[in-house]
Amino acid sequence: MIRDTSSQDAVLTAAPAQRLKRRALWIGGAVAAVALGALLLLGWSASEHSVSAARLRIAEVGRGTLVRDAAVNGRVVAAISPTLYSTAPSTVTLKVQAGDTVRKGDVLALLESPDLSDALKREQSSYQQLQAEVARQQILARKQKLLAQREADTAEIDRLSAQRTLERYESVAQVGIIAKIDYQKAKDALSSAQIRARHAAQAAALESDDVALEMKTKVSQLERQRLSMANAQRRVDELTVRAPVAGFIGTLSVQNRSVVAANTALMTLVDLSQLEVELEVPETYVADMGLGMTAEITLGGASATGKLSALSPEVVKNQVLARVRFDGEQPKGLRQSQRVSARLLIEEKPNVVMVARGPFVESEGGRFAYVVRDGVAVRTPITLGATSVTSVEILAGLKPGDKVVIAGTDTFANAARIAINQ
Repeated sequence: MIRDTSSQDAVLTAAPAQRLKRRALWIGGAVAAVALGALLLLGWSASEHSVSAARLRIAEVGRGTLVRDAAVNGRVVAAISPTLYSTAPSTVTLKVQAGDTVRKGDVLALLESPDLSDALKREQSSYQQLQAEVARQQILARKQKLLAQREADTAEIDRLSAQRTLERYESVAQVGIIAKIDYQKAKDALSSAQIRARHAAQAAALESDDVALEMKTKVSQLERQRLSMANAQRRVDELTVRAPVAGFIGTLSVQNRSVVAANTALMTLVDLSQLEVELEVPETYVADMGLGMTAEITLGGASATGKLSALSPEVVKNQVLARVRFDGEQPKGLRQSQRVSARLLIEEKPNVVMVARGPFVESEGGRFAYVVRDGVAVRTPITLGATSVTSVEILAGLKPGDKVVIAGTDTFANAARIAINQ
């Protein structure tokens, strides 16, 4: 048999004073437990049911500046993204592929249009013909001027001859050497010569004006033909499609060596040096938006600011497209069609009663909130004002310092009082 240690144990008896002290502690703890249970029972009896505090999010009402804003999504787009079109029915020969980087002025495609080429040749031929006609008209004008001047000079010579004859007759008429009738004939001849000289000079001036007008008409026809030829040359030059900006080829809309009609889209060119953000804004915010409004843009782990530069007048699927232009230099590493999130800063309201925004705004319709007092959430009517992404304005029903359940009220079922278990 193996012996145990029972023979070595001794029974100890507590002193009477120690037993009384221990009994008093037990009685006090029991009384405290009964009192605490009574208080908890009183609070829970007035509540419809209880909810664990771990399932709730509680925020304190405070006073501060409310920045009214709107959270929207969007994408990065090119501010300059021209689409190139064919100018005439033609055959397309592509010189680039989608994704190629090009510089301004590079040849992107060649359009073959025999009609435009033939039209240019006809215009050039007509222009050369009119040039020859203008040169011929210049020769005819000089010739007509010479003929008119010759007639005027001949008439002037006849006038001078008649005048000298009359002067001789006058010198001898006083002494009676010639008959009076011859003297009168000389005077008549001078008058006739003077009239013919005067009319010849006027006719020469008129002929000069007529020649100048005819020359001006021919020159105008030549200039009109030159403009027509320049327009035909421009249309032929447009058959060589060049890059209007530096960038890369976004999309090709036609196949190589395909026949296209006039005004057919050929390709899209994207300029990555000037990017903007296109936001999809719910139409409920449009009335409060304006050009120049500040926007905070989140691009992955980075952020940037910009200004609202354009607002579409059309509503599509309850949304309005808005364009935001970056302030200063645009962020590095942006990509076409990259998804971003943005925050539009609509208004700042200083010194207002506000609380953090939560699902209670939508679940209660902004008319009620659960205020926590002594471990019980009490359903309280409130009036909300302006809202932002993170906060809401309280117009009535709450005061600074109140604690409000902002999340987790979906299980309250509109109960008047809810006990909160810690």
